Amino acid sequence: MRTFRLVIACPDRVGIVAKVSNFLASHNGWITEASHHSDTHSGWFFMRHEIRADSLPFGIEAFREAFAPIAEEFSMDWRITDTAQKKRVVLMASKESHCLADLLHRWHSDELDCDIACVISNHDALRSMVEWHGIPYYHVPVDPQDKQPAFAEVSRLVKQHDAEVVVLARYMQILPPALCSEYAHKVINIHHSFLPSFVGAKPYHQASMRGVKLIGATCHYVTEELDAGPIIEQDVVRVSHSDSIEDMVRFGRDVEKMVLARGLRYHLEDRVLVHGNKTVVF
Repeated sequence: MRTFRLVIACPDRVGIVAKVSNFLASHNGWITEASHHSDTHSGWFFMRHEIRADSLPFGIEAFREAFAPIAEEFSMDWRITDTAQKKRVVLMASKESHCLADLLHRWHSDELDCDIACVISNHDALRSMVEWHGIPYYHVPVDPQDKQPAFAEVSRLVKQHDAEVVVLARYMQILPPALCSEYAHKVINIHHSFLPSFVGAKPYHQASMRGVKLIGATCHYVTEELDAGPIIEQDVVRVSHSDSIEDMVRFGRDVEKMVLARGLRYHLEDRVLVHGNKTVVF
């Protein structure tokens, strides 16, 4: 069923829900899902509504025009999206295939409602898997001595494919600040949740030597500060002394795949609202 997704963040005050609900009711808008959250610490209010598109007498542009006075009255940061318009996604990867393969499978199985425009990688190892899905694959090597040309090409490709979200599916390069800024809250990354305890190479080996009991992963938006952006989703699996390093690596890959897929789904469904460095996920 085609719906419009109305997402709102604004200073909290009396009458927000009533005003929005009355607006929708006055146009016979049929709400199929409604979520609200009042953050008493920040004093902000967050809202997400899904409305049946066929219940309204106008399209999305007319909706924006009609709703604008209410948005101005309540100083809203808001957006309205149409589920008929699939978001365009660019995936980026390096050599490890587990996250990329999982997202491609979910997309191929219609579990992710999006268009995957292309895959960009600094290695050529995953080309055959990507092209089997009929998706363009771009090999953009990164010179450790001069990374600027590579990232200029990455930026060009992202723009060429009109990407609305970029997913780092274990892409093992740090994006330059300019790219992070240009696509703020539109670049999604995944990393193991050992940080900051086990940094550098072979974190699972380090964790095993310390006898950790939990392995986790964090899905977050990319910012200029490495691995410090707003968190979208996290999860953990329990391990014990009887698990080998190979077991722990396997468990880690499993949780990384699940967390990244859920985080991307939340973003595609307009369920993530960012306020400062914190998220509200409906």
